[in-house]
Amino acid sequence: MGKSLPGLNLLALLTLASGRMLIAEATLAQPQSEPETLSIPTVESPEEQTSEAASGAASEAIRESSSPHLPLSLSDTHPPATTVTDWVAQIEAALVQITSIRLALTETGLQVLLAATGELAPPTTTVSGNALIVTIPNARLSEPFQEFEPAEGIALVQATTLPSDVVQVAITGNDAPPTVAVNADAANLVLTVVPGVAQAGDSDDAIQIVVTGTEDRYVVPNASTATRTDTPLRDIPQSIQVIPQAVFEDQGITALDDALRNASGVLQNSADARGQRFVVRGFDSASVLRDGFRPTFGFNGNIGYPELSNIERVEVLKGPAAILYGVSEPGGVINLVSEQPLANPFYEVNFELGSRSLTGGGIDFSGPLTEDGSLLYRLNVLYRDSAFYRGFDTDVERFFIAPVLQWAISDRSNLTLLLEYSDDQRPYDSGLVAIGTEVADIPFTRNLSDPNDINQSTYLRTGYQFEHRFNDDWTFRNAFNYIAYNTLFESSVVLNLNELTGDQVRSYIQLDQPSSTYNVQTNLVGEFTTGSIEHTVLVGVDYYRREAIGNIGQGFATNFVLNIFNPVYGTVPRPDFSTQPIFFDGDSYVNSWGIYVQDQITLLDNLHLLAGLRYDTVNQRNVNRPSLFAPVASDTTQNDNAWVPRLGIVYQPVDPISLYASYSQSFAPNSGTTFDGDSLQPERGEQFEVGVRAEALDGSLVASLAYFDITKRNVSTSDPNNISSVIDAGEQRSQGIELDVIGEILPGWNIIANYAYTDARIAADNDGQVGNRLINAPEHSANLWTNYEIQTGALQGLSFGAGVNYVGDRFGDLDNSFQLGNYFLTNAAIAYEQDTWRAAINVRNLFDVNHLTGTRNSRNEIYPGEGLTLVGTFSFEF
Repeated sequence: MGKSLPGLNLLALLTLASGRMLIAEATLAQPQSEPETLSIPTVESPEEQTSEAASGAASEAIRESSSPHLPLSLSDTHPPATTVTDWVAQIEAALVQITSIRLALTETGLQVLLAATGELAPPTTTVSGNALIVTIPNARLSEPFQEFEPAEGIALVQATTLPSDVVQVAITGNDAPPTVAVNADAANLVLTVVPGVAQAGDSDDAIQIVVTGTEDRYVVPNASTATRTDTPLRDIPQSIQVIPQAVFEDQGITALDDALRNASGVLQNSADARGQRFVVRGFDSASVLRDGFRPTFGFNGNIGYPELSNIERVEVLKGPAAILYGVSEPGGVINLVSEQPLANPFYEVNFELGSRSLTGGGIDFSGPLTEDGSLLYRLNVLYRDSAFYRGFDTDVERFFIAPVLQWAISDRSNLTLLLEYSDDQRPYDSGLVAIGTEVADIPFTRNLSDPNDINQSTYLRTGYQFEHRFNDDWTFRNAFNYIAYNTLFESSVVLNLNELTGDQVRSYIQLDQPSSTYNVQTNLVGEFTTGSIEHTVLVGVDYYRREAIGNIGQGFATNFVLNIFNPVYGTVPRPDFSTQPIFFDGDSYVNSWGIYVQDQITLLDNLHLLAGLRYDTVNQRNVNRPSLFAPVASDTTQNDNAWVPRLGIVYQPVDPISLYASYSQSFAPNSGTTFDGDSLQPERGEQFEVGVRAEALDGSLVASLAYFDITKRNVSTSDPNNISSVIDAGEQRSQGIELDVIGEILPGWNIIANYAYTDARIAADNDGQVGNRLINAPEHSANLWTNYEIQTGALQGLSFGAGVNYVGDRFGDLDNSFQLGNYFLTNAAIAYEQDTWRAAINVRNLFDVNHLTGTRNSRNEIYPGEGLTLVGTFSFEF
């Protein structure tokens, strides 16, 4: 050990980059002519029982092979340390950062390629059970690495940074430990791995690896939606729920509204054939993002029905998100994160059959296109057809294809090219109607539209994502998205309803609504320190353009009467729409620029700050050509701009608990003009939120509790001095509490539970609506899902699931003139999975309960949900 300064003994509590604590008793010495080697004793954890899961076996092997002492040789070029601060600085300087780990298949097995910031020290190898452990001293990982079944004979490759700044790579064989050849070249380390072969008579001694789906856990530790950086959820000062693909599989989810039941306070609001809308924390929102890109602009435009077959997970960020995404509603945003190409060959085929003549099938193929694994691909294809659940002999039919190509240009640069295309055809159904204070007392399956009403839409998305890492600390990203969404619908719409007789006057219309969206995002992420304070800085600029050119509506010349209690269809022939009057003919353009800066600050290991600021400028232009409803042509423009801040703090009194508080704002241009012809001020939302996030069972079970208070100001309301005009004096407010629990209680037993109390009301208004509740915003809603998979024995792989959805009473319009009743749905599932195949049966709305999913602020457009639905799926890999 080192020599001591006279009379000076220090007990140093050192916090290293891995986040673990080392207690070192250091006796500092008078300097000698040459520095000595320091040995830092680590605190060893007790051994745990070997798990059947590959990750558990690898982790155990890592623990067993850990050396209790790590020699750190300080360079002769450094002066000897005379203080603890100097000593720690020298240790930090000696470390090498491993920036990336890639896997590549070989003829004999696998290569593990490690890239680092400097020359790595020679590794040592040990064997524990079926795991080969490669130990690299004086090194740290940028982030943990884990890949299940990367090659034949290899169950798991897992890399971890130990508390003593040792990186250990555990390569676990299926039947025996693999062998490895180590080659070092400058800042690269290549491990050439050959799977081991089990020896006769060794079956009782070898550790048998059983992969039980650990990679498909319900808990996702990190997300990017809240910060545009890969940030642990425990460090985010805002409520965010992540719904992974494992939940989609267990619940048999194919529609976004079914997926979003797993997040508190999120409900479907509209089931318009042109696209769904959702309520988040009481506010209507069309902010459904695709990989962080906005396909719509505020309330303008439609999103269609997003396909989930290529979605890796859904991330729901609650509260204002304008700091990163610009124009949006204050309730929150929903981000669909796409699957990415895999480094190892993967081929899956799936089929589905179910209620209402459902048939469908698809493929999910992925893997490398080159021997070195630098070029990867993924291809998702799906076809689905089923009878419409609201009657008539019409189908919902969809075709979808999504190829992705990913190119590792170098060890620091990546380029991803993507394409998505869908063709969707479904009946246009305007739903039920209200009579008095309730929905009309008619069968929920009765369709009041015309049997030939239809909506046809095509969706095309293409773009790229480019990333370049200048070094370990600075990363440049640039991405582009183009979306073309074209929808053509023919429908009979309600002009008026005689509530005494049930007679509806309806008229035929046709709407052609093409739109194009262009979105460019560029940002720079930097990690650095100022003294002892760590920073992750994000600086970005984005551009958004939306064009809706050639929107034409024709009709309103052919009317007919339909009685809702005794409908007789087809009494008036459908017209030739080319001969119908043009009631709307116009174009709209939106151009939006945003620039933002954000800093994630680590003051202490358990104290984090988040601060950000954005500036937005938005230009809108609307061109209306002469039509039935607007005989005089017009060309108007509107310009809005805003500064949008966000602040947050996270404190972790103990490692599993995060306490947070935050303040954030939203921004959205208003519509309408005042009596003097001036544009209304933009709507501004602000939220105060406090919450707690707790992890249990080593992070396998996570619970979060949040209180929020959101106010939206500058809402359009009537001008009391000029009844035909509007002013921006309205205000809406939503307050509430949300509880979310997700994760694994016991091996194979997963659970999702959430509850939301939401008090969303009109706070200021000139239309006599003060105190009224917002549309489709229940005070109480709750969901529960649990799934258990048998882990051992003859029935291993058999799983059972059950769940319930509860939504309380809601109002269907801002006048609160009619109610949408509460409902309670029951769901169930049974599945059986073996090595390469899985079969499942999912049942939704088990007891065929009549229920209403939402409305578009209209007494004549109320959407019933699906009745009893049975879906069987079968998938296999090869």
